[in-house]
Amino acid sequence: MKHILYTAIISLLIFSSCKKDNTNEYNSNNKGELSIEFDNIVGGENLALNTGSYTNSSGETYKITTLKYFISNISLGKADGTTYTVPQNDSYFLIEEGNEDADHASIEVPEGEYKTLTFMVGIDSLRNTKDVSERTGALDPAGTANGMYWGWNSGYIFFKIEGTSTASTADGNMFMYHIGGFGGYSSSTINNIKTVTLNLEPGGTPKVHQGKETNIHLMVDIAKLFDNKSHISIAEHAAVMFDAYSTTIADNYATMFRHDHTEN
Repeated sequence: MKHILYTAIISLLIFSSCKKDNTNEYNSNNKGELSIEFDNIVGGENLALNTGSYTNSSGETYKITTLKYFISNISLGKADGTTYTVPQNDSYFLIEEGNEDADHASIEVPEGEYKTLTFMVGIDSLRNTKDVSERTGALDPAGTANGMYWGWNSGYIFFKIEGTSTASTADGNMFMYHIGGFGGYSSSTINNIKTVTLNLEPGGTPKVHQGKETNIHLMVDIAKLFDNKSHISIAEHAAVMFDAYSTTIADNYATMFRHDHTEN
């Protein structure tokens, strides 16, 4: 009887200890490493630059030679409704297909379990208009952002895709979509800044701890660029930059992102 009572007491103490440990699982004063991976695909296939051949709903075949886009202003939400916003200076990333060093965003966030992920596709108006000395790293027009900035329009290209298609009548059957526009500085212009919010629970929530790496794996379906809210025909729109139709393309690329899984 004494042995049974002793065992019961020990079991209760262990249970209480485990419960206490779970309650204090996270320390918000500590930060851990979190990576957000952007895995570009076309439908159910991995995107293969230059070699992969794809077909949109208009029956147009195409190949992609360049794919780049800016991700910025990242924040993560918890179940209790609180949100952690990554400091803005640490929240700008240029994702580039074919460059393993530029297929993810690496950030530090307080320990915790996060239920939602929000980010901007593009660059906010404030940063677009700051002095060039405050636009470094991924935003340096003469460095990493070379080819992703319109000097004539004083703004970043948020999303760039280039390729070839027999549907295009342009030289070399090329097509290109260079999409930007932050709403204008002194006067109102096109605004193609898009904010994306993803529910992380179905694919597994990230549980961030100090000294441990966590990865949120996103799939980015380029097929939705051509076929989603609108159907985009390369024959009709082989080259789109700073014009009214760019908003149609931006509406489509905002739907390309989905959470696949989390690696804790």
